[in-house]
Amino acid sequence: MNLTIYGAARQVTGSMHLLQVGQFKILIDCGLDYEKDRNIQANENFPFRPEEIDVVVLTHAHIDHSGNLPTLVRLGFNGQVLCTPPTADLTELLLLDSVNIFMHKADKGRKHRRGKGKFNTAAQPLYLQKHVMDAMDRFVTIGFNRPFRINGDIELTFIPVGHLLGAAAAVFKVNEGGTERSIAFTGDIGRKNYPVLDDPQQLPPVDYLVTESTYGGRLHTKDKTVEQALVETIEKACVKEQGRLIIPAFSIGRTQSLVYSLNKIFSSGLLPPVKVFVDSPMATRATQVFRKYHNLVNQEAQEFYNKQGDEFEFENLEYVESLKDSRQVSNYFEPCIIISSAGMLEGGRIQDHLYYNIQNYYCTILFIGYCAKGTLGHRLLRGDPIVHIKDRELAVYATIKQTDVLSAHGDHQDLLDVVKHQDKTRLKNVFLVHGETSSMQAFADAVESEGYVVTIPEKGIKYELN
Repeated sequence: MNLTIYGAARQVTGSMHLLQVGQFKILIDCGLDYEKDRNIQANENFPFRPEEIDVVVLTHAHIDHSGNLPTLVRLGFNGQVLCTPPTADLTELLLLDSVNIFMHKADKGRKHRRGKGKFNTAAQPLYLQKHVMDAMDRFVTIGFNRPFRINGDIELTFIPVGHLLGAAAAVFKVNEGGTERSIAFTGDIGRKNYPVLDDPQQLPPVDYLVTESTYGGRLHTKDKTVEQALVETIEKACVKEQGRLIIPAFSIGRTQSLVYSLNKIFSSGLLPPVKVFVDSPMATRATQVFRKYHNLVNQEAQEFYNKQGDEFEFENLEYVESLKDSRQVSNYFEPCIIISSAGMLEGGRIQDHLYYNIQNYYCTILFIGYCAKGTLGHRLLRGDPIVHIKDRELAVYATIKQTDVLSAHGDHQDLLDVVKHQDKTRLKNVFLVHGETSSMQAFADAVESEGYVVTIPEKGIKYELN
């Protein structure tokens, strides 16, 4: 049995791991690598022949784990993609959105080059809608905690890990030459007591563990609950100052948890009613997926539903669909909350709301997630007094705030708990992926201090698992 880490090796994006048992090849995740120094077209350059992959196992829908599947299929992969049912539905939404982003960037590139009188060599979209649907045709869904036999020697079980609806760790039992070994891939691990989602389930004992390390060395704020942090900000921005609160939030996962938290706040009377706009068509479609798999939301959300009704609907909440209606939100002059994508401000309708409100003294922008270096969100958070939006340099007069109470990633202690649950006399190696180098090293040091063997793998190096 061999393991090769081809993506998210000493970086965050592009998760892609190859597990080879004899001649049988399993690809765990096939995410887009969108590190800032990489050209998106480089995702076509697989370090293996796509047609040689027998099966893909997808841990969850996020684009850094699923986003290169259409390219894999387009270039020759002909097998099944195994995942949980919610992951299949959410992946389709995200992949189709990727096509829209590719098309928008290609069109923008063409216009830019025409304006400079240059020959049109704008980058072509990595894939099109047809390729997304070809990929979706290969999906086969498996429920949580239901062993699935991939072939006579390999069994797969999906274990829920929170983080996103349908997200799972992939646990393999492998019989090779009469010897049984096991390996688990965590995907992304969620945090405990997260709105809407169940806590991560502990993994069974395994011989090898491939785990994410995004928040290695970092702890989440524990002094406030989600509701307390939101009430404090809303009360100041919308009640006392009679202004507007803009919350950039990813459409899938983060928005649903935020809407549910707001529902709890307003239905319990903690704040007077405030108009809430969810301005993201994808968020509306993703919310339908959450409703479809309502049996998979956590016990608290299910009990709320039984007592109060739909946790994603409440008075004064409006889901904005058309672009025309989105623009009308700017003309709403009463106190309000605007939830819009994308979380790092690099596209989507959120840029319109920023354009019209960044110079508004009575506007607060609340970041509830991570913003990568180089993004508009990162520039605002570091305190840039002037930012570039829609071909204009705009002074920042709005109040900029940040909280990590709605981060869907487990922190250093959450990650360490996953490892410490393993039997150190059995677990032979812990491979760290999906993290910045400093985070990986901090987490590696902590895991080693607990008595486990740790490897921070290099990209493309084959490891023999005996």
